[in-house]
Amino acid sequence: MKIFHKPTCITCKKAITEIERMNADVEKRDFFKEPFSETELKKIIKMTGKKPSELLRKRDKMYKELDLENGKKTDSQIIKLMVEYPGLILRPIIVTKNKAYVGKIDSKKLK
Repeated sequence: MKIFHKPTCITCKKAITEIERMNADVEKRDFFKEPFSETELKKIIKMTGKKPSELLRKRDKMYKELDLENGKKTDSQIIKLMVEYPGLILRPIIVTKNKAYVGKIDSKKLK
């Protein structure tokens, strides 16, 4: 299981604690220090079964600055922005064998 997180994010910390309690084998990566490549992010987004716009953090200041609420950007434009500004990405991202979960996650789904 992989978890992509930001060390200062409270939601990320809670998720990591829960996963560690499950004694799951976890590989952690701070995606602010080790950013996603466009290809990697596309693969993760596909695993969530959601559109890139659904994985945006609407509270991030760049969300407003880049005027992302108007919905005029294409999926590939959104992915490029997510790579450039990792703060836009909802977190944590937990990747299991064939699925990815984003944001607040019920740890029961991960078993």
